[in-house]
Amino acid sequence: MRDPAATRAAVRRHDREIIALALPAFGALVAEPLFVMVDSAIVGHLGTPQLAGLGVAAALLQTGVNIFVFLAYATTAAVARRVGADDLPAAIRQGMDGIWLALLLGIGVVAVTLPSAPGLVDLFGASATAAPHAVTYLRISALGIPAMLVVLAATGVLRGLQDTRTPLYVAVGGFSANAALNVLLVYGFGLGIAGSAWGTVLAQWAMAAVYLVVVVRGARRHGASLRPDAAGIRACAQAGAPLLIRTLSLRAVLMIATAVAARLGDADIAAHQIALTLWSLLAFALDAIAIAGQAIIGRYLGAEDEAGARAACRRMVQWGVASGVVLGLLVAAARPLFMPLFTSDAAVIDELTPALLVVAVTQPLAGVVFVLDGVLMGAGDGPFLAGAMLVTLAVFAPVALLVPVLGGGLTALWWTIAGVMMGARLVTLWARARSGRWVVTGAVRA
Repeated sequence: MRDPAATRAAVRRHDREIIALALPAFGALVAEPLFVMVDSAIVGHLGTPQLAGLGVAAALLQTGVNIFVFLAYATTAAVARRVGADDLPAAIRQGMDGIWLALLLGIGVVAVTLPSAPGLVDLFGASATAAPHAVTYLRISALGIPAMLVVLAATGVLRGLQDTRTPLYVAVGGFSANAALNVLLVYGFGLGIAGSAWGTVLAQWAMAAVYLVVVVRGARRHGASLRPDAAGIRACAQAGAPLLIRTLSLRAVLMIATAVAARLGDADIAAHQIALTLWSLLAFALDAIAIAGQAIIGRYLGAEDEAGARAACRRMVQWGVASGVVLGLLVAAARPLFMPLFTSDAAVIDELTPALLVVAVTQPLAGVVFVLDGVLMGAGDGPFLAGAMLVTLAVFAPVALLVPVLGGGLTALWWTIAGVMMGARLVTLWARARSGRWVVTGAVRA
């Protein structure tokens, strides 16, 4: 028979761990999109062609970087397991392998992006006036891609070490430096959109340098090697490959949704973009709990504490549901205040109003999905996550494509996104969590 006092104490311990990791993680996640917002605000005063060029280049850069987010996820899980096994030198060594992989991938992306920049910009349909600005921004900003990938991997290292505060401090510092450098180079030195790109690149490399100093100090303190290890780098790449498939499948879902919205009409695509912006912001809050889940679950499994991992999973699911309910109520209540910030077009507001209700109603479902996704990432269950996301894509795509064929509007499309897509993810993730096959203990997932 369970001791009620011991159960309550365990719940309070899990709550403290989740809050301590999730709150700083949320701050760091929110700081990331502010880079683009600052660039947009500063470049927007240079003229419409410059702003349009920035929009195209930023979309390309974000896509090129976001597909490598597995550098953070896979590294978090691997490092957390070593921490749980009380082997900090191996944990940091594992993290260094991820950082070396990030640097190699970044150099490869730069080598491809620099010569292909004009073609990539044309592929996105940039106008003749915007294209030169887009190419300029893309080529300069590409030089910061290795730094951005190193930041992803190093963030994963620190999360695995149960430290989400340092990434928050670095993100805030990087955001501040980016804003100051952009103003100085764009207006102080009159470099135009090129100054904005250089300011961002300098801020990104400064962030990477801070992370490297932190990780190198930890490596020296615990006697971990800093040299690149071919076998370790290959292992990181193999662990990250399934998460890359998962990320690409998720990106495909969002691209299909946007393409369908564009076919519905101008008001629909405008409303869809606003709803997607809000949905992404809500995802940051839920993803913060998922990040805490990655770190906590990895640590418990590394310590061979199967009961602790299962208990933490149950508690985080409860957090996901509660957070989803709160966020859903906020969205429903704040709709009249939120919509005028983005548009005064009555047609857009008419389409947006019911779509936002769908977003609000489905937030509890989203909360569970994000948490379980984080739990399975923390367990190193990448192959399953890749397969589950491919199944979700296969379910979502035909339903979404049928929306305009059957005469459905934006609300129907958002039911396919927040209902069908997220529902399919919930079914697969919940079944996996219930099966217990993700619970593989040890310093390294066999």
